[in-house]
Amino acid sequence: MGVVHQAIREYENSEIHETIKLETLRRIGEALDCQVIYALVPRTTLEEAVESQALRKAAKKLARVSHHSRLEDQEIGVADAAVQIDDMAKKLIDRRGLWTDTDDFQ
Repeated sequence: MGVVHQAIREYENSEIHETIKLETLRRIGEALDCQVIYALVPRTTLEEAVESQALRKAAKKLARVSHHSRLEDQEIGVADAAVQIDDMAKKLIDRRGLWTDTDDFQ
């Protein structure tokens, strides 16, 4: 790389402290005849992520409906609400708009 030993130590320390720049990693990689690969790796399966998002979205939508039902003294029980959330989440999984912030489902 054509740098002094102190610079290498600084690169190693910045890597340890997670402050190293991608540009620096690329230069180091080039000097070592390596390719830097930057990736985000999910902690869950795709199926789990989709199910979790569908449940969050269904709960949010049904929370608004529940609020209006309370105002009209037509509130449903906790168990019924959980069943409705689960049912709506299952329907949302196969629709567009699951990852948007809007409530428009296609």
